[in-house]
Amino acid sequence: MVALSGSIINFFQDQGCVLVNSIDENGTPHSACKGIVEITKNGRVFLFDLYRQKTHNNLLLNPKISITAFNEHKFIGYCLKGRASAVTAGEINADLIKAWEERITSRLTQRLLKNIHEEKGHPYHPEALLPKPQYLIAMDVEEIVDLTPQHIKDRG
Repeated sequence: MVALSGSIINFFQDQGCVLVNSIDENGTPHSACKGIVEITKNGRVFLFDLYRQKTHNNLLLNPKISITAFNEHKFIGYCLKGRASAVTAGEINADLIKAWEERITSRLTQRLLKNIHEEKGHPYHPEALLPKPQYLIAMDVEEIVDLTPQHIKDRG
């Protein structure tokens, strides 16, 4: 595993969702939006998968995945590459379930506040309709790719 800096951890924790890329049985990339539940300094990332479909099947065939997030406004982003495993519902640590519930509650609150301020988004509250997680994706980061263009970094 590769250690993650505090700034990278904070960057990913601030994202509402990230793109998780897995590889299917034909070697074709598959992208799905997932929410990070926890990310550790030692390079472990935990994501809940609510649907147990393509990403789950792909991970059973090939554990290689990447997680990508970017901030278009700040023009920065990262891609974390590594290997993942699926942790069944019965094996999930209660603290991670609590962290997921807190993230969903926070997202609901933020959506309600934005709607009150007339920043109309989705007419419903999708977070309230999400199913319970089917399993946990546990990823060990092996490589960090900084997506910030070099000329932007140079201006630092």
